[in-house]
Amino acid sequence: MGLPSKKRTSRSKKERAAHFALKKTTLAKCPECGATVLPHVACKQCGSYRGRKVANPTKRIERRTRRLKKIK
Repeated sequence: MGLPSKKRTSRSKKERAAHFALKKTTLAKCPECGATVLPHVACKQCGSYRGRKVANPTKRIERRTRRLKKIK
């Protein structure tokens, strides 16, 4: 098994890890309700994606409250 022949200096370590920085998340606006959403994801406020209704947000909220009541 190969071993490193020389110690990696702190400068070399920082240069190697320079591209590990976090990037800002891009947000888009929902065309239906105007809420900010992640791109390529259905809107949590109105449940639409690409102009179609794909989810029922009220049903999702009811399901979540029922589940939280079971946990408590």
